[in-house]
Amino acid sequence: MRKMGFLLIGILLLSVFASGCIGSSSTGGTTSQSGALKEETLVIFHAGSLSVPLQQLEAEFTKYAEENLGIKVKFQDEASGSVMAVRKVTDLHKQADIVAVADYTLIPQMLVPNFTDFYVLFATNQIVIAFTNKSRYADEINSTNWYEILAKPGVRFGFSNPNDDPCGYRSVMVMKLADLYYGKPIFETLVEKNTNIYANGTHVYAPKEIQLKTDKVVIRPKETDLVGLVESGAIDYFFIYKSVAEQHHLRYITLPKEINLGDFRMADYYGKVEITLGSTGKTIKAKPIVYGVTVLKNAPHRQLALEFLKFWLGKTGRDVFEKNYQDFLNPPIAFGKVPDEIRDEVKVEG
Repeated sequence: MRKMGFLLIGILLLSVFASGCIGSSSTGGTTSQSGALKEETLVIFHAGSLSVPLQQLEAEFTKYAEENLGIKVKFQDEASGSVMAVRKVTDLHKQADIVAVADYTLIPQMLVPNFTDFYVLFATNQIVIAFTNKSRYADEINSTNWYEILAKPGVRFGFSNPNDDPCGYRSVMVMKLADLYYGKPIFETLVEKNTNIYANGTHVYAPKEIQLKTDKVVIRPKETDLVGLVESGAIDYFFIYKSVAEQHHLRYITLPKEINLGDFRMADYYGKVEITLGSTGKTIKAKPIVYGVTVLKNAPHRQLALEFLKFWLGKTGRDVFEKNYQDFLNPPIAFGKVPDEIRDEVKVEG
């Protein structure tokens, strides 16, 4: 009887161990023993103009990850000007998984090689002037008289801070290119007379501390900060990306291809103008608008970040961006030590 008792105890213990092993193997490394999905958070520093499409793309990926990866993904997005997004990594040493910027050249200039070893060009845009029906002279402004309308007494306009945001320095570049295109002192009238941003020939300087000489111009850290101001009537017009104007259902005028930074055939013409930023000391030459993205070397969730980037660069990402009026490169173009995970979605250069 005693032997039988020991035998039964042994069988029970084996059953317990077996059930534990079965429970562990059934997780597949993605669920806890309670059966709940494993949770991971991706941190993304990104340009403000990417906010709307990214929110939609993240919602799509969340469903995809639960169904196909067995992971419950949460996103921690930090929207800012693209220069500031990069400086959060380089100067403030904040941790992130992905950095996405409105000017791809910020990645090779500021993040390679210390913080990342690859980047992808994925979308384009152009600068427009947005407004509402409440804006002064809303029924008169057009693609040929816009600078005259902005210069009128009582009209207030805005752009984002060139030191923080590519849309800001691109807005300034547009007004300097307008000097060349129209043969008139448009930059001097709209920028130099109202701010301490100044030019020497075609070279523009944006001091680290930008000061406003009048209340005609309003400057905010990133371009999307100006949306509410124009909607409320606090300002009449602002320089913004076409995609953002469309996403927020704003009226806008397009600018000639010679100055809107949206035409690759005009690259040499755009390159006549450059700007030096007081915040970084770097000089940036005007060029067609191209967005870039990378996964950082020390990304806390690098593998999941690469899965999301693959999703971003694939058909779903293309559809989301194009639905939000942002032209997607076909295919996206990658540089550097391109990870195997995304190679099927990109054209590798360099």
